[in-house]
Amino acid sequence: MARDPQGALVALNRFGFGARGGAASDFSSAASDPRGFVKAELDRPDAALLDAPGLQSGPALAQAVFDYQHDIKQQRDAVAKMAQAMAAIGDDLTKKMQNDLPKELAAESRLEMKPGAATSTTSPDAMQPAAPPKQPPKPLNVIQKTFRSEALARIQRATMAESGFVERLVTFWSNHFCTSASKGELARIWSGAFEREAIRPYVLGNFGEMLRAVEQHPAMLFFLDNQRSFGPQSRAGQNRKRGLNENLAREIMELHTLGVNGGYTQDDVAALARIITGWTFAGRDGKLAPPGTFTFFANAHEPGPQKLLGKVYEDTGLAQGEAALADIALHPATAKFIATKFVRHFVADDPPPVLVAKLESTFQKTGGDLRAITLALVNADEAWRAPMTKIRMPYEYLVAAGRMMGRIPEDPQRYLGGLNVLGQPLWAPAGPNGFADTNAAWAAPEGIKLRLDIASQISSRIADSIDPRALLDVVAGEAASPETRQTVERAESRQQAFALLLMSPEFQRR
Repeated sequence: MARDPQGALVALNRFGFGARGGAASDFSSAASDPRGFVKAELDRPDAALLDAPGLQSGPALAQAVFDYQHDIKQQRDAVAKMAQAMAAIGDDLTKKMQNDLPKELAAESRLEMKPGAATSTTSPDAMQPAAPPKQPPKPLNVIQKTFRSEALARIQRATMAESGFVERLVTFWSNHFCTSASKGELARIWSGAFEREAIRPYVLGNFGEMLRAVEQHPAMLFFLDNQRSFGPQSRAGQNRKRGLNENLAREIMELHTLGVNGGYTQDDVAALARIITGWTFAGRDGKLAPPGTFTFFANAHEPGPQKLLGKVYEDTGLAQGEAALADIALHPATAKFIATKFVRHFVADDPPPVLVAKLESTFQKTGGDLRAITLALVNADEAWRAPMTKIRMPYEYLVAAGRMMGRIPEDPQRYLGGLNVLGQPLWAPAGPNGFADTNAAWAAPEGIKLRLDIASQISSRIADSIDPRALLDVVAGEAASPETRQTVERAESRQQAFALLLMSPEFQRR
């Protein structure tokens, strides 16, 4: 088979995280068989699973948060009691001193105790407090340590993967079914576990199974407040005077399955919200189940049948909601919505209608088989012929830079800091719709300037040890344009050349 440099560029950038530097020969392998190179990862058993040492399950992490919060409360209570005791001792001493002094001295003593009061023998400068000594950084708590460990495991996997296609699938689905680490301590410590437990096992499985795993994961229930949703006619709802919270039901239909124009109404949103009342997770007391695990709280479930999207679902408890999700997963509007979003992410902001139709048809024929849909994308000529106009999202950009340098990340903080600067903080989108997946969000002048700043920072650290011209061959091989090659070669220094390479179309575009 003849070499296909342009096909290799598409294979590595559109479907993966770019070529690896060092001893890897990714570009050469991809150029010999671009589609085979991309599809090779799909055949590896458990390719999406991430089981790095030290990573714990969602329930174990919840228990860690509950224990941490308990310890903090005890410490605060102890400090408050000590402050009260010291205040009481101080009051007693003051009263005793004043009682023991003559009246004239007692009055002077009270004057000196007033805020801002100074004696005639003390200068104002002497009363100024000394500058406090610089405090060492506080040690990380269990939530911060866990988040960084999860982040490092994810970044290392993306950096080391052969093509990165499966990891790109993980990031797509994790953003589609997003939670946000900014919601609170539970949300932050669960960010990585949610992806490992509800996303990774299903990226090449069945969409309906992924949907159920996502909506029943405590991280999603917490993020969209379903633990606060009570059937108005349920026993718990009436006892606690609590009602429905429609957040999860609305986002299931609007963002996870049918899409904004998917044919549902507000009545359908309310019906689904009633159907999934009782879907919650066990708290620190563990009364319903082990802390941090999904559980069905029957007393909060709205009794009776519910009509959703024209179909009546009898009250079968937990099974009522699972049946509703299974039907929504197979709805024609879901097939169209997922196919469109999938193509928009991998191919073009304006998805080619023919390619969308192919994936939509595959979704419907296979009942949401995500491996089949993924293969349909890779096998479609439209996915390879489309111009490389999409700009890498910040996470893709930083991972691609790490891969190109051929270095295994050891400290996640540089990546996390870079993502914060570039506007895509890890696992922390501003809303339940996730991070935007179009050029309008990332190719604005301010965003490009920030990328240039990051590129300059990276090049200042490593440029002396790397030849940018050799790296251009690693990244783009014969597909590099004469303009890019000339720009890199004519740079005034290696540092400048490396920064220019990081900003080149061959590196930025996918």
